[in-house]
Amino acid sequence: MDDIHFDRHFRTPYSEGYYIMQGNSPQSNNRLGTIDIHFTTTAVHGTLILERELEEADLTKLIEQIDEDLVLSADMPRDDFLVSVYVGRDFGFYSDEYFAEEGNSSADFDDDEDEH
Repeated sequence: MDDIHFDRHFRTPYSEGYYIMQGNSPQSNNRLGTIDIHFTTTAVHGTLILERELEEADLTKLIEQIDEDLVLSADMPRDDFLVSVYVGRDFGFYSDEYFAEEGNSSADFDDDEDEH
């Protein structure tokens, strides 16, 4: 695929996560999805979440680009690159801070449940 680049989101000793961005200019810089890559002793596992559907040919090109740019460059031995692909949308981002601020919201939800 043309004009695709990867922005690292996180890295651990055996995994990496990237935002998949499409577009070279700030005006056209759209997130296409995310890829989480996990390295094991024999294989590399990828979880690809796309924010919009792609044609099969574009999807296979994207997976090949991920393999070439991210997996092979990690210089980790592997027998296979296994990729699970999902299409969805970003629904939200949650952290401990979010739940600390919400505090009683979950308690309120439990109370509503008892009334039904």
